Amino acid sequence: MGNTSSMLTQYDIEEVQEYCNHTFSQQEIVSLYQRFCQLDRNGGGFISSDEFLSLPEFAVNPLSQRLLRMLDGLNFKEFVAFLSAFSSCASLQQKIEFIFKVYDSDCNGKVTFNDVLEVLRDLTGSFISEQQRQQVLTHVLEEAGYTNDSSFVLADFIKILGNSGLKMEVEVPVD
Repeated sequence: MGNTSSMLTQYDIEEVQEYCNHTFSQQEIVSLYQRFCQLDRNGGGFISSDEFLSLPEFAVNPLSQRLLRMLDGLNFKEFVAFLSAFSSCASLQQKIEFIFKVYDSDCNGKVTFNDVLEVLRDLTGSFISEQQRQQVLTHVLEEAGYTNDSSFVLADFIKILGNSGLKMEVEVPVD
């Protein structure tokens, strides 16, 4: 699987399925491999930030810069693992772990008020003022029993989002 010009073997497919907790069928993995090969323009077996940004839907995503930090240099197995968070077969915990990584921009294992505020900035742009963003976030945190000084670890995210009835399903186009 190192070189994208090679074909996937049955062993490769099963290995990727195991690595990704069986969130994709064998046919979906084959389709994802074909898409991976299209994105990996230089055939090196890894997808760069520039290659991801060549996807129009990715380039216009307000969270694309945050996602790029998670994506740059992925091999095929890691690419499928990244996409598995969007699968309807992924567990709620897998989805929450993915969300946590998006919010934890400095990768220190904690999400702070400022981390969440940065995501809100990315998502809202100039549609609301900085003061409005801070007020909304402060209110949401207070409603959940937290303050602006609180920081969250993954277990907090699992507790909060797991009890919220979160349903994060996105159709991952594999063709």
